[in-house]
This record gives sequence, structure tokens and C-alpha cells, in this order.
Amino acid sequence: LMTRLFIPGPVDVDAEVSEAQTRDMLPHRSEQFESLFRRTWEKASQLYATSQRVFITTSSGTGLQEAAVRNLAKETVLSCVNGAFGERWHNVALANGKETDKLEAAWGEPILIEKVAAALEKKSYDIITIVHNESSTGLENPVREITSAVQETSPETLICVDAVSSLGGVKIEMDAWGLDFVLTSSQKCLGLPPGLALAAVSDRAMARLKHVPNRGWYFDLARLERHLLKDSTPATPAISLIYALDVQLDRILAEGLENRFTRHSEMAERVQEWALEQGLGLFADEGYRSKTVTAVTNTLDLDIAKLNAYLMKKDMRIADGYGPLKDKTIRIAHMSEIQLKDIEQLLK
Repeated sequence: LMTRLFIPGPVDVDAEVSEAQTRDMLPHRSEQFESLFRRTWEKASQLYATSQRVFITTSSGTGLQEAAVRNLAKETVLSCVNGAFGERWHNVALANGKETDKLEAAWGEPILIEKVAAALEKKSYDIITIVHNESSTGLENPVREITSAVQETSPETLICVDAVSSLGGVKIEMDAWGLDFVLTSSQKCLGLPPGLALAAVSDRAMARLKHVPNRGWYFDLARLERHLLKDSTPATPAISLIYALDVQLDRILAEGLENRFTRHSEMAERVQEWALEQGLGLFADEGYRSKTVTAVTNTLDLDIAKLNAYLMKKDMRIADGYGPLKDKTIRIAHMSEIQLKDIEQLLK
């Protein structure tokens, strides 16, 4: 595989995985599809370290941000915001008419446990939304510690996590940590084309949604659950992508989850060390840097568009800063199929 996309998604897709999408179509209400779907979500549950359910939907991850809000928040949402995707989830909650408060940290700084506890002491919330890995800033929020703080301060609050750019590259233990809703997308650490989203949902969350009206139809988790119990989906799924997911989960599990997590963190360390050697900065606070995408501060005032034009001649591509960080940061992703040798080639 000639890896060339060092961007935080969509990522390069292995030839074997691409090939899987060309298999013959199946009726989605057939035994063949049901057995494919069942083995796929069962394998996906290993990524989440959960014995609860995993839903696979035909959408981007943002669809499942909306699902969390519509299914689990009767009225109140606390949105943790320290980057573009935390901000997006906050906007999704507002767009769905929920009473939403924002708990903010500066971009590049983590959401602090004390701030979460203080907010929950002042007011009770149905759900708290947290982005595990902010690909806009190259920062990993301390989800496990935040979860402990929520459980101590407001045990009724459901914990909803966006793991779009981390699940499959970073260890997340749904059941052991006590998370209620964890979503991801196909086109990041899972190494698939865009078009699928996955959510692991706790029994506690499933019990709660029965009391929430107007959950919508497409993302109604109760409806998804009724179909999942029959190894099916309410509406037509993206069958070709599910073939690809089936093959890719076998590849991920063959590499071994611990090996995969180690590979991602080694690549992150290498990029961070290189950036500092070049006299560039690192945007995210030390101790909270992402293992899947590094945001390098452009202290040398490099022309990122020209740099990328040069790299593209060599079949490689990096990402500019996101939104307000355009030209101020360079984002180098190291996820999915990328190996340390590919990183060395890029850095050279």
C-alpha cells in the first residue's frame, strides 16, 4: 500500500478492503445479509470493549451526534467544547431545541475534570457530550477521568462520546469506563471509505430513551434495536460498505488491538519529536496530545499550500489547520493503514 493521505480522514483504504465493496449485492432482508451484519457488529463490539450493542448506520458520524441528542436528552445538554467538533455537537443540540449549556476550554487545552464537576454541581443535565479526540486541534480529552467525575457528581447524567477520530487507533473501554453512547465514523482509524457510522450504546441509555419523546425516525435507537435483534436495519444499509467493514475488522483484529494502539502512539511520538526538532511548535497541551493526528504550530510561517503542492508531487498530502487555525497549524494524521515507515518517508 502506497500511503499518501496524512490527513485526518478520509484515509487511504487498503486494496483488499476496496475490493470487498465489489461483491454482488444481496437483498437486505435476506439470511445472507443478516449473517454478514451480525458477525460485523459482533466484531465491532471488540473495538469498543463492550458486551452491549453496536449499531451500524448509513451516515457520517455527525448523524450519530444528532442521534445522541434526540434519543437521550429529554431537555438538557452539557456540551464540552474545546475544538471544532465539540462546537458542532453543541450546535446539533441547539438545532434540536434542547436547553444546552457550553462548558468551554481554549482550543488546544483539555476539558478539565474540576470544571465538569463544578458545572454538574450547579445543574443537572440529561447528557454530557465530549469529543474524545479533537482532530481540529490534535488534542485528546481525558474521557476516562471526566467520566469518573460525572459518575461521582451526577450519576444520572448519560455520558456521550464522539470517538470519530480515535476509535480503532486508541484504547477506549466502553463497559469498564461506564460510557453510555460512543460514536465513530468509517473513514478515520477504521480505514474505510466514508459512509458508515457506528455507535455503541449502554443498556442504561436504552432504558432512558423510552422517556424521551420525538426521537425522530431514522436514528431512533429503539427502532434500530428492534431491527438489530433480528440482525437487520430499519432502512436500506450501505451493503457494499458493510462488506468492506467485515473484511477490515478481520484485518484490525489480526493485527491485534494492543499492537494497533501501540503503532498509533509510536507514530504520534515520532511526529511530535520531529516537529520540535524543526523548531516548530505543538498546538495541544503536553500530556493531552492526540495519538492519531498531530497539530503542529506553524512557528516558521511556512506556506502550507505550497508545501502541500510539493508533497502532492510525491503522492503525499497533509492537512492545513481547521477553521480559525488555517495557516496557523499543520495537521499530520497518523492513523489506520499508515505505518511508521510511511511517517519516516513523509518527514524526510
